[in-house]
Amino acid sequence: TKLSSSSSKPLQRLKVGLEEVDRVLGGGIVPGSVVLLAGDPGIGKSTLLLEIAALFKSLYVAGEESVAQVHLRAGRLGLLKNKKDDLYILAETDIENILQSAREGDYQILVVDSIQSVTTDDLESAAGSIAQVRETAYRLHRLAKDEKLAVFLIGHINKEGSIAGPKVLEHLVDTVLYLQGEQDGFFRILTTSKNRFGPVDEVGVFEMSEAGMKEVKNPSEKFLSNRISAPGSIVVPVMEGSRSILTEIQALTNQTNLAMPIRRSLGIDQTRLQLLIATLSKRAGIFLGNQDVFVNVAGGLSIRERSVDLGVCLAIASSAHDEVISKDSVAIGEVGLLGEVRSAPFLEKRIEEAKRLGFKNFITNKQVKTLREAVRLALNLKN
Repeated sequence: TKLSSSSSKPLQRLKVGLEEVDRVLGGGIVPGSVVLLAGDPGIGKSTLLLEIAALFKSLYVAGEESVAQVHLRAGRLGLLKNKKDDLYILAETDIENILQSAREGDYQILVVDSIQSVTTDDLESAAGSIAQVRETAYRLHRLAKDEKLAVFLIGHINKEGSIAGPKVLEHLVDTVLYLQGEQDGFFRILTTSKNRFGPVDEVGVFEMSEAGMKEVKNPSEKFLSNRISAPGSIVVPVMEGSRSILTEIQALTNQTNLAMPIRRSLGIDQTRLQLLIATLSKRAGIFLGNQDVFVNVAGGLSIRERSVDLGVCLAIASSAHDEVISKDSVAIGEVGLLGEVRSAPFLEKRIEEAKRLGFKNFITNKQVKTLREAVRLALNLKN
């Protein structure tokens, strides 16, 4: 069939009603799509998908829990009060039984928890093996396309942080989502690394509570709610898809007793941190050769863009000088190896979000041209 002569109706997405989920998926769930949700154990993958499944006529396949256990969790989440009552539970690991049940029920959504627990009798290998995961995922993929059924697969993470199983699993599915966050923290960040039906740079922010996942519609306020005025702290705006989110960069420097100082980061690329420390030492005159340096992004965000370079450098400089940066300051800009401060994309949008939350002092390449100037301005240094 020629592409030009093929007649296809516009895809009618299923609106979840949770803005944070709809945003990440590109506007809702596409019928016939296969979505893989991965994350660390206990991060809330099953909780999130159980809440989504309860909003539609869904079949929830529990491969690692009994029906009674899922029922108990649904009660804790308040899902048993749902008058619609279109959520069906199946405790099963055999792929043939799962496919048969899914075809018989006229469901909108199928959730498989987890793909590593599903097996087929056609193979002799154990559950979770590369062959089993590949074959069962392929059959679920065919089911989704044939029945126009949205399929959600929960995937395990290995110790390296990658999705367990064959790489073909990520190629096979339409969307790959990651649920991230600190185990003992409240916030959960939903990101996407692949999406055939939408953008890949949007994020959804949730707060984990006893009643399940709750949307955080204003993440900037949440991330900054417990901030205190202390050396080593500054606020940076980060573009996550179409919106700007303000978060805090924290740095701690401490004299080391080791021959090789420690450099550690959470939420910032380790290699990037090393480059910024070297640039601070060479271009801004802040010697850190005898200092351990630790950098953290508050709230659990993982930042990949370079517009936070200036914020990271100023937080480190603030801690090294033991000087507090004005609490209403925001730093925006990339730092080059020559010590120059470069502009960041969507600068006005970042500043607009910062102003909305009461920030008045902006340190960008419009105010300073070099890292040395930025350090002097932020710390109010005379020399």
